Amino acid sequence: MFSRQRSTLNHTLGRGSHPALAAVRVLSFIVLAFGSIRVEALAGDAGAAQSLAQKSGCFKCHGVDKKKDGPALRDAAAKYKDKADAQESLIYHVTSGEKVKFDDGHEEEHKKVKTSDPNETKNLVNWILSLQGGTKY
Repeated sequence: MFSRQRSTLNHTLGRGSHPALAAVRVLSFIVLAFGSIRVEALAGDAGAAQSLAQKSGCFKCHGVDKKKDGPALRDAAAKYKDKADAQESLIYHVTSGEKVKFDDGHEEEHKKVKTSDPNETKNLVNWILSLQGGTKY
């Protein structure tokens, strides 16, 4: 059993390669593996998130790719992606009814997501944060 694992490791690292190169290969593999796991975990159940967004009326003001009265969801993801409190901020935004300001200057209460299940809300927010390709504003 150990010889098969060693053989696989030698194949992955490249038998006889320089130790520093082998370490870089292992580190690259780990980063890629954890990066893809994080994206999949963050995305959660995209179908359920989109269904909740539809049911809650989110798409009346937000497109996934295009700005409407509110920013595109991809742009919101880009804005919050690098913030440590991104998930908490967006959960608050979709559940609190806080005031939002529109381009013409008027303010309205943001509609609340139509669920009382915190896991559904978290899934929606994680789906939004998983969207790629937006621009920060």
